[in-house]
Amino acid sequence: MDLYKPTPGNLLSGISTPDDLRKLKPEQLQDVCDELREYIIDLVSVHGGHFGASLGVIELTVALHYIYNTPADKLIWDVGHQAYGHKIITGRREQFHTNRRYGGISGFPKRSESEYDSFGVGHSSTSISAGLGMAIARDLNKSDKKIVSIIGDGAMTGGMAFEAMNNAGALNTDMLVVLNDNNMSIDPNVGALKEYLAEITTSKTFNKMRDEIYDLLGHLKSAGHTMRKAASRLERAVTAAITPGALFQALGFKYYGPVDGHNVDTLRRTLEDLRTVSGPKLLHIVTVKGKGFAPAEREQTKWHAQSSPFDKITGKSLVKASKNKKQPAPKYQDVFGEALVELAAKNSEIVAMTPAMPSGSSLWPMMKTFPERSFDVGIAEQHAVTFAAGLAAEGKKPFAALYSTFLQRGYDQVIHDVAIQNLPVVFCIDRAGLVGADGPTHHGLYDIAFLRAVPNIVVSSPMDEQELRDMMYTASEDNGTSWAIRYPRGRSTGMELREDFEKVETGKGRIIREGERVAVLSFGPIGNYVTEAAEGLATDGIEIGHYDMRFAKPLDQDLIDHALAGYDQIITLEDAAAIGGFGSAVSEYVAGKGAGVPVHIMGVPDRIVEHGTQRELHDEVGIGPDGITAKIRRCLNIPV
Repeated sequence: MDLYKPTPGNLLSGISTPDDLRKLKPEQLQDVCDELREYIIDLVSVHGGHFGASLGVIELTVALHYIYNTPADKLIWDVGHQAYGHKIITGRREQFHTNRRYGGISGFPKRSESEYDSFGVGHSSTSISAGLGMAIARDLNKSDKKIVSIIGDGAMTGGMAFEAMNNAGALNTDMLVVLNDNNMSIDPNVGALKEYLAEITTSKTFNKMRDEIYDLLGHLKSAGHTMRKAASRLERAVTAAITPGALFQALGFKYYGPVDGHNVDTLRRTLEDLRTVSGPKLLHIVTVKGKGFAPAEREQTKWHAQSSPFDKITGKSLVKASKNKKQPAPKYQDVFGEALVELAAKNSEIVAMTPAMPSGSSLWPMMKTFPERSFDVGIAEQHAVTFAAGLAAEGKKPFAALYSTFLQRGYDQVIHDVAIQNLPVVFCIDRAGLVGADGPTHHGLYDIAFLRAVPNIVVSSPMDEQELRDMMYTASEDNGTSWAIRYPRGRSTGMELREDFEKVETGKGRIIREGERVAVLSFGPIGNYVTEAAEGLATDGIEIGHYDMRFAKPLDQDLIDHALAGYDQIITLEDAAAIGGFGSAVSEYVAGKGAGVPVHIMGVPDRIVEHGTQRELHDEVGIGPDGITAKIRRCLNIPV
């Protein structure tokens, strides 16, 4: 199928690499920005993608590539949501319509994709650390390349960014950090840093005072040596007194700004000056997320990313609703969000927190209903886990809502602060398994393996949304241990739900169907593929057993024994890494019993899986319905 590809403007059509951009006159750069912004709006309105962040840094992207000699000079984009303009002007315009599609280019900077992508990103707050490493490597190599790390104010809430700045200030190496201040990550930023930046950058008094004092300093610097020294001291004192620079100067950075991030000529001239300034520097720019597209400027959270086609003028969806169309099944995250509010109404000890993902994790209903018991802690997963542990230590029942891929960042805290102290924290692990278009940085493949090795934690996964509700209820009533409940991105089964909750017996699964010779033991919603495969096999007279295990830890050993007694072969299935996960747990138990029944582990193989739809990726790695059917047929020596 041919994919829609927009026609670039006159200037943009002539830019295949940044070398082409640098041939233009400075006065042409604004036209380039306008064309680049229009191209992204045109393309995303048809194909979808991360939208608002890229529109907010168009002028910065153009100015950076105009002033710096990329790819020799290194640009490191934090998170990577804002890198669409960067990709388009670094040789990928003709392929950009395949962005985030199966077999197409990545939605994030990726080293294997282009020499202009200096560092692969996807998680927040990494750019300064990576940039510092590159800067020190440059110094060791006695090179003169420049290093620029671009980080958003949302990513600055991550402690890793401050760790890197503290180290960079001490090492005093030459690098530039550009702080893109738009008061947003995905949801509005939270925390003291946000208030600190916002108070300064929005103050009319500050801006007027800054302009007048800088003008005065300019006059003083034309005087003699003594006056110039006095002016220099005064400038440092004024900067510390009336700008946010005091914080960054304390970390060893020269501070510049705030600067209008949508004035490409100002950015160009500022970057040209800073290129000659040695040592660690921070340029503070102020931008608007979604700049140039009115709906995205008004509703920045909604327009962080778009998946369905929309009118590029009005922003209205172009997906026509059918009058007879069945209401789509709710997303697992929304089932979680609604259940949490119901449980919190029953149990006043329940509290909830998320690291900057109240929308993605559907924590907003809880935050609106019980604001005093709900917390967005910023992009700070380590803090989120230990914060939850502190609440649990004082008798509260914390529900920590994190994506699987982000829980990886708090692993030490899960062990040290939760498990060792046996505190009853409930980890609601969203986006577990293959997530789709966001690709390898966001796949949630490792949580089963890294959690089941940790004592004092239950590792569970519901096959459907009713089980999700019941597991949450069971976990809320269990004050003896912590729980991990994993569920995938996307729609649930659409089943009719009970209004009430029922306890699930911890460590006990259920038999979905009985059969002969082969039993499939599934863990989580991926088990619905087994139901589909089993129904197809039954039409050919092949009856298999199917067990929904529910728990990877503790295992339902009685149910495994039942399968060992009644079947010749066992297949385990999980939407996670095949190494060390649920299948490994079953194999370890079977081997320990000395049973002679073969166990075939089906999961994600030991390689990096790229992006595509969830179903495309499940089929690619062989855990979709067709892969399950083929595996069963091979076990039975029946032609596939």
